[in-house]
Amino acid sequence: MADDGLAGVNQMVSDLNKSIKAAVDRAKAQASEPTANAQEFRKDVKKSTVNTPGFATDIGVLAKNTTRLNVVSSLAPNDPVDFYKFRVTTKGEPTLGKVGDDGVRVQLMSKLGVVVADSNKDAGDKFDNFDKLQKGEMTLDRGDYTLRVTREKGEKASDPKNYALQLSMGNYSQDFDTVAKQPAKGDSPFSLSGAQQAMLSGMTDALSNMQSMPSGQTGTQKLMGSFNLFV
Repeated sequence: MADDGLAGVNQMVSDLNKSIKAAVDRAKAQASEPTANAQEFRKDVKKSTVNTPGFATDIGVLAKNTTRLNVVSSLAPNDPVDFYKFRVTTKGEPTLGKVGDDGVRVQLMSKLGVVVADSNKDAGDKFDNFDKLQKGEMTLDRGDYTLRVTREKGEKASDPKNYALQLSMGNYSQDFDTVAKQPAKGDSPFSLSGAQQAMLSGMTDALSNMQSMPSGQTGTQKLMGSFNLFV
C-alpha cells in the first residue's frame, strides 16, 4: 500500500511538471522578494473529509512585509472542492500567485462567504478583481478570508488537478509552506489529537511542529519548486 501511495504521488508530480511550463510567465509577474536571512517553515497536514468552509485548512497569517503563505495540494478524483483559510493583519494589497494544471478555479471569499474574486473568466467584476489580485492591485481589509479551489465547469470530476497557491504582501522575512494531502479513508474531522488541532489553528502558533527549509526564493522559484514538497 505504501508503494502504491508513493507511486501515486510520483505520478501526480510528473503530471504537474507537464502542465507547469505554461504558468511560468504568470508566476514571474507575481514574485515577491525576501528580506535577508528569510526563515522558511513547512507543515504537512491532511485535508478535512468535510468539504465546507468551516473545515478549511488553515494556512496562516498574512502580515505585510513579514510573512508569505504557500500551499501545494491537489483535487483528487471525485474530490469537488478544497478550502483554505488565512488572516490578513493589516489593510493592504496582497498578491496571489497560482500555478498548476489547467481547469483549476480559485475563488477568494470573505469571512461571510461572499466571493470577492474569481479566476473564472465569466465571473464579471469578480474576475476583474482576481486579475487585480494577481497583480497586487486589489485592496483587502484586515480580517479572515477563505480560498475556494474547484474545477472549472466542463472538467471531468474523475481527473485529478494539481495546484500551488501563494499569498504575499510586500517583502517577507518568514515563509510558510503548507503541504495539504488527501485524507485517508476513514479519517474523521472530529478525531484530531490536541497537537493536530494546535497545528491547524495557525502556522504562527505551530512553529515547533514545522521543518526548517532553505530560504530566499522568489515567488516564481517557490511556486515552480513547491511540488517537490510531496516527495
